Amino acid sequence: MIKILVTGANGQLGKCLKDGVLDYPEFDVLFTARKDLDIEKKEVISEFFRNHSFDYCINTAAYTNVEKAESEPDAAFSINANAVKNLSEACEINDVILLHISTDYVFDGEQNRPYVESDATNPINVYGDSKLKGEQYIEDICRKHFIFRTSWLYSQYGHNFLNTILKYGKEGKPLTITTEQVGTPTNANDLAKAILEVIDSKSEAYGLYHYSNEGEATWYDFAKAILTFSGHLTPTNLAKTDHYRTFAARPKYSVLDKSRINRILEIRMIGWETSLKLLIEKTTTNT
Repeated sequence: MIKILVTGANGQLGKCLKDGVLDYPEFDVLFTARKDLDIEKKEVISEFFRNHSFDYCINTAAYTNVEKAESEPDAAFSINANAVKNLSEACEINDVILLHISTDYVFDGEQNRPYVESDATNPINVYGDSKLKGEQYIEDICRKHFIFRTSWLYSQYGHNFLNTILKYGKEGKPLTITTEQVGTPTNANDLAKAILEVIDSKSEAYGLYHYSNEGEATWYDFAKAILTFSGHLTPTNLAKTDHYRTFAARPKYSVLDKSRINRILEIRMIGWETSLKLLIEKTTTNT
């Protein structure tokens, strides 16, 4: 049996991992939420690792409210950086392989080609800054690690762009969505599957990787696809704007280049529209 610890089990990626592990009977997975394991407390983590034996730790716990992070920087850094440091130290001491989720927001969005892992980072908001600090702690402390930067994550679970647009679409509410930012919507179910594939392969090609679905879109493109695939698009319920005021600055272009993860870990991903359509069809069928 391969023993795996998952933190942040109540988040959308944690829930997608719960679904995904059903295909891996040889995985013995312990899913923990904050009430089970407070990763912000170093002594709690140390004791937890002393009392349990793991081969892998998948850290999906994160402070993800980009807007709120601007007014709560201490909270963002506590979870996205300091808690990651605690996990890194515990994994290093106990010879546990750490798999961690980071973000496209470590980049400033000023270039016009997909970002590769070696491109210079320059976050322009607190959220991106805190996630980058978490990456740096891992790289400095934990030799056996995989860091996966991803983008515009959504799923059937929780509060995210997909579920918000679906709600407004069903209610017939008019929407104005920005075209100012370009990135790649990523299905959290696909990311969960990729993470589990890496563990199943027993790869030792540790390091930093970019993972998202293929292609690129604006938030308007994303919203239009959601409404189209769910049957809620009308001539009057969706409009575009080239500017949308937000408290946190956001990168204008944050598409990730996935050639490294394709080449080294042999992870393949499908187009964002295809993945979105499949998820909406599956969710609609099951409800």
